[in-house]
Amino acid sequence: MGEKLVVHNYGHGGGGITLSWGSSALAVREAAASTERRAAVIGSGIMGLTTARLLQDRGWSVTVYSKAFPPHTTSNIAGGQWSPTSVFDEARATPEFLAQYKDAARIAHHSFQNFVGSGYGVSWKENYFLNSRRVPPSESYYLRELPELFASVAELEPHEHPFSSPFVYRVVTMLIEPGLFLRRTMTDVRDAGGQFVIRDFGDRSELLALAEPVIVNCTGLGAAALFGDSELVPVRGQLVFVPPDDRLDYLTIGGGTGVLYMFPRPDGILLGGTFERGATHLTPDSETTTRIINEHARIAREMRL
Repeated sequence: MGEKLVVHNYGHGGGGITLSWGSSALAVREAAASTERRAAVIGSGIMGLTTARLLQDRGWSVTVYSKAFPPHTTSNIAGGQWSPTSVFDEARATPEFLAQYKDAARIAHHSFQNFVGSGYGVSWKENYFLNSRRVPPSESYYLRELPELFASVAELEPHEHPFSSPFVYRVVTMLIEPGLFLRRTMTDVRDAGGQFVIRDFGDRSELLALAEPVIVNCTGLGAAALFGDSELVPVRGQLVFVPPDDRLDYLTIGGGTGVLYMFPRPDGILLGGTFERGATHLTPDSETTTRIINEHARIAREMRL
């Protein structure tokens, strides 16, 4: 755009944290087309911070511009399980896109492994899928096409688990604690010389007036207004947090009506939720909250001791 190189790195609803390092690595490859080494990263969620760090690793000078910084970002309240789901429609995906997706998934998976430990809030967890019917791994694109990224995939017999669901599958994956991970990554950006500027851009002209010759757009849904992207569709997820319980060392997905998942974290047990395509409001719905709590309470009551 004019004399600026603009690289778009929105992220992925439902898999933003999961694919962050990989998507940002692909964005940095695009930025390398410039002979400059000064970049403005717009947005300070998981996409913005991972983009900033990867640029710095390649010798770039980076300034992150955002109207809010962690902990006041959407990424801070995300679930954080490493699972590259819900990010594309397989029936519409081109071979080029699928190759890019696999590349991003593999890069991101390897990157998060480097941060496993209490310092960054990344840990390995057993994830139990609670289903009412038998679901072979071949029905899941990422289990079918990226089996090397998912350890210990197994359909369990009733005596191998405590749940009441007729079909239970186990996958070992990573859980990322967004609050801790974002805080540490922001510190890493600052320690590497990065600058942080609070700024809310009213329109594209204000963005293009920045001094940096390369701009990486990590604004997510904000790109609809800034760049006129009418194809962006929001997906709303409502969550419930209850007090933490260090006896819980596993994740669950499914087991009831609607979208259900349980992720235990030090900041609270995260209970989901919903996947509302096209919804933009941020006000929690009390009936949805009640459903989420009651469904998870039922799953707990029906567990075999």
